[in-house]
Amino acid sequence: MLTLNTIRENKNFVIERLKIKNFNAEEIISEIIEIDNQRRSTQQILDQDQARLNAISKNIGQLFKQGKKEEAEAAKYQSIKLKEDIKSLSSTYSEIEHELHEKLTLIPNLPHSSVPKGNTEKDNIEVLAKGDIPILDGKALPHWELAKKYDLIDFELGVKITGAGFPVYKGKGAKLQRALINFFVDEAIDAGYTEVIPPLLVNENSAFGTGQLPDKEGQMYHLELDNFYLIPTSEVPVTNIYRDVILSEKDFPIKQTAYTPCFRREAGSYGKDVRGLNRLHQFDKVEIVVIEHPDKSYDRLDEMVNHVSGLIEKLGLPYRVLNLCGGDISFTSALTYDFEVFSAAQEKWLEVSSVSNFESYQANRLKLRFKEENNKKTKLAHTLNGSALALPRIVAALLENNQTPEGIRIPEALQKYTGFNIISN
Repeated sequence: MLTLNTIRENKNFVIERLKIKNFNAEEIISEIIEIDNQRRSTQQILDQDQARLNAISKNIGQLFKQGKKEEAEAAKYQSIKLKEDIKSLSSTYSEIEHELHEKLTLIPNLPHSSVPKGNTEKDNIEVLAKGDIPILDGKALPHWELAKKYDLIDFELGVKITGAGFPVYKGKGAKLQRALINFFVDEAIDAGYTEVIPPLLVNENSAFGTGQLPDKEGQMYHLELDNFYLIPTSEVPVTNIYRDVILSEKDFPIKQTAYTPCFRREAGSYGKDVRGLNRLHQFDKVEIVVIEHPDKSYDRLDEMVNHVSGLIEKLGLPYRVLNLCGGDISFTSALTYDFEVFSAAQEKWLEVSSVSNFESYQANRLKLRFKEENNKKTKLAHTLNGSALALPRIVAALLENNQTPEGIRIPEALQKYTGFNIISN
């Protein structure tokens, strides 16, 4: 979340920048400043009362030693009254702090200066497009029919076991899935990322730290008995490794990767655009997460974008990169690049990755700080993450784009992982 100093010292700038995200911040920022003024004045009275109490307490002993019992008793009574006032005022202060914190969580991150204006995905700006779009004959099949033809994925069986959006991968379909996971993880390790295997359940503090709460509460699966959440992405547990941590400047960059299943309710998702693998409730994803010095985070973002581009190019898929507009960028992100691959049989672009810089927004929630050399004060770090990659739509595009009369060709980069170069009957 934004810091109080940012809001107080740059009120008009914050209001103007948030208009890019179509967020009218004028009223809530005025409320925050007013509540903070109450907090400050309450703190000032508390400090004054505490100083008076300390002075009176010190004086009581001296009065008793001097034999001034009545004055000592009066001072003692005064100290008791002050303690009651301090207790009451401390409770008021806590309530004010809580209200202030709740208000701060309602303000989105400031968009980077390069984020374009706009309301919907139609206003996103294409910054890169590479690869030739395959031209398939009239007999080409969408991936859900290919999956059935070659017995790769059973969507109906998933419905029987759990429900819609929980497919069962079979045979070469399962092996292709595992091959992609291993390929993505190996590529991340080669790029300097350290692999971690995090929990698939997180607590409320972790979900708050990366911004899933309260913004995306309805999109997560919640285990109410234990108050745990199934992770929507490994960004959540991996970034939270550094919650309440103070780093040294020499620790940067911290680069980690994780493969996990991901779980999203995707409430309200239905229709032809979410058929097959296009939108699932459970899916596999390899994530890259970076903790970086604020001065270097945008260089690191470019590096992450290049990494994801390289993965898609090695798979031989046509793709494009979009700079998300203010209306399409997430609540917590300062700048996001979306990657889309072209699905030839469906004749449309499918999102397969988002790479984002959150600047200090998540770090402030996480209390993730670092110390610069020769400086005792701490500063907020910057956090970044990206899908590298999400599997379902990659699989959909691979199946559709590589179908031939003989079968489905496997990209050369995956063949050492699959052990086969074609899927056929």
